[in-house]
Amino acid sequence: MNDLSPNDLSPVIAADKAHVWHHLSQHKQYETVDPRVFVEGKGLTLWDATGREFLDGLSGGVWTVNVGYGRESIANAVRDQLLKLNYYAGAAGSVPGALFAQALTAKMPGMTRVYYSNSGSEANEKVYKMVRQIAARQHGGKKWKILFRDRDYHGTTIATLATSGQDQRAMQYGPYPDGFVRVPHCLEYRKQWDVENYGERAADAIEEVILREGPDTVGCLVLEPVTAGGGVITPPQGYWQRVQEICRKYDILLHIDEVVCGLGRTGTWFGYQNYGIQPDFVTMAKGVASGYAAISCTVTTERVFDMFKDDASDPMGYFRDISTFGGCTSGPAAALENMRIIEEEGLLENTVAMGERLVGNLRALMEKHAAIGDVRGKGLFCGAELVADRATKEPADEKQVQAVVADCLAQGVIIGATNRSIPGFNNTLCLAPALVVDADQIDRFSDAIDGALTRVFG
Repeated sequence: MNDLSPNDLSPVIAADKAHVWHHLSQHKQYETVDPRVFVEGKGLTLWDATGREFLDGLSGGVWTVNVGYGRESIANAVRDQLLKLNYYAGAAGSVPGALFAQALTAKMPGMTRVYYSNSGSEANEKVYKMVRQIAARQHGGKKWKILFRDRDYHGTTIATLATSGQDQRAMQYGPYPDGFVRVPHCLEYRKQWDVENYGERAADAIEEVILREGPDTVGCLVLEPVTAGGGVITPPQGYWQRVQEICRKYDILLHIDEVVCGLGRTGTWFGYQNYGIQPDFVTMAKGVASGYAAISCTVTTERVFDMFKDDASDPMGYFRDISTFGGCTSGPAAALENMRIIEEEGLLENTVAMGERLVGNLRALMEKHAAIGDVRGKGLFCGAELVADRATKEPADEKQVQAVVADCLAQGVIIGATNRSIPGFNNTLCLAPALVVDADQIDRFSDAIDGALTRVFG
């Protein structure tokens, strides 16, 4: 625990309350209560400024701290690199930048090039710009549209919000640019078609949109391997294979957004590697350095890379983009050590084992609590969809879902839930603990949810 007492931290709380604009927060509440200020973390444990201890089931609130808090070796790697060279713009190289790009692509057969920036939103925006430039240079201005999926989420910029399948996140920030087209979700629990091969049918719905828009206008399809904030949606059998076939049939680039699932979250290095597909773009952020430094990566195939150097005489032919903080060396330095920890501590294997335990525990709770309609998950990324009526699948009221989250917090356990994202369907509890979680901690998460469900739903 931090050596400072709560009284020592009262000026910090006052300064935060007076001057910090918190993410995703209605600040009216802070007229009567203090904002929570965390001061220290170790493993999965957090302490706040009042001295309270919490078990973190969200890896830093937004699925980021994959290897847990308090990793001295990552902090040292960052410190040592900053003293040697902290920054030079990405037009030049750096030692950690080169070495991490090499180590990263070694984990991603078929992918060869890494473009650095500093957030998942920015990494995705780079892809959109690449697709538009490829359309201009390779297709006479055609194939400029980007398809995105209902319930998926890709970032906070105007362009990435234009590809948000979560309407409440995009609300009030329009109008949005043209050329971004929605395709249906693939959540089998709330399936749109009563067919035997639902996964293939959900993928075929993408082809229907392509044919409606015109295949010669569609350049890219962006998807999360497992839908994250839209309800922890694992793809149904046959879905990904059919998606790959459709993209190849119409010469559409496949962009996999691994901002949440990347670097071990699903039990493989990347979520798409569970499904035997070969993307053209892979984007990542969050777990790349476990939050010890800001970094994101846009990774491409050599084929995509070559599209920007096939005519050196064209002064507008290269990718004319810059990310200022993509030149920071702390990100790749932290990412290299983060990757070493995942490998040497067997965290992919732990993720599979602890993920199975967590899903098993949630399914056991489903037998006890009628409020749980469905349990979904891959590795240490799990969700429990809450319902008012299991027979009709009527979603639980969002206030009740948030009451479960609040009850767990009162028990000292942090979990999450879909929140103001999808109108009428903000009803899925979310868990994504650090990959170092152990069996006792997994059981503590499910025990907290058990008690909360009893108190909220009876």
